[in-house]
Amino acid sequence: MKHSALKVLLVASVLVPVAVYAQPRPGNPTTATVITKEELAKINATEQNQQTRDENAKVIDIGDKWSMEVGIIHRHSTRNPLPAPARAASADNRTPCGQQMANPPADAIKGAITHDNQTEGYYIISGGGVAFIDGHVVNGKHSSENPDGGPNGPGCGGLAVGSRKVNLKVGDVLVVPPGVIHGWADIPDHVDYISFRPSQKVMKNGWVNPTIASK
Repeated sequence: MKHSALKVLLVASVLVPVAVYAQPRPGNPTTATVITKEELAKINATEQNQQTRDENAKVIDIGDKWSMEVGIIHRHSTRNPLPAPARAASADNRTPCGQQMANPPADAIKGAITHDNQTEGYYIISGGGVAFIDGHVVNGKHSSENPDGGPNGPGCGGLAVGSRKVNLKVGDVLVVPPGVIHGWADIPDHVDYISFRPSQKVMKNGWVNPTIASK
């Protein structure tokens, strides 16, 4: 009898912590989210006639005011760029960021960006090219825009100095922490990639891309 009671206590001592650990944390999501291949393809199809288009599909609540933004990005050839769309003139209210230089180095690369609060993961699904990463921003402008669905929150954009170039092809993955420079130096034809962006208090949890919001 004593042995039986001891066994019950031992089993309880193991299972109770496991049961407590397995319970959903108060205030955190208790369901998973599916984003289908078809939904991503539908968004991607609307991006193909643009030089650059970056859209999140959904902003998913992952708890503790964190979100996971999952989207798809299209970039057209840098060698044969599409005509730039006409845009109305507007005041530039961005503030300077990065190092300010009157005469940047001759090898500075245009199109450098960093994000204040978001890590970005890219998975290349079509095309490819030469990306540049790391280094520091020169003569940048800081944007404080923070739209509900992104694609990104506040960040700095300008010239990249001291960056290194990497070839990215289908199947490759790139992970960029907050504040780290990234951009594309050369895209022969196009590149399409799925983006994964975890961030805290940046995007609006529950946001859904209008292209797939109504079915």
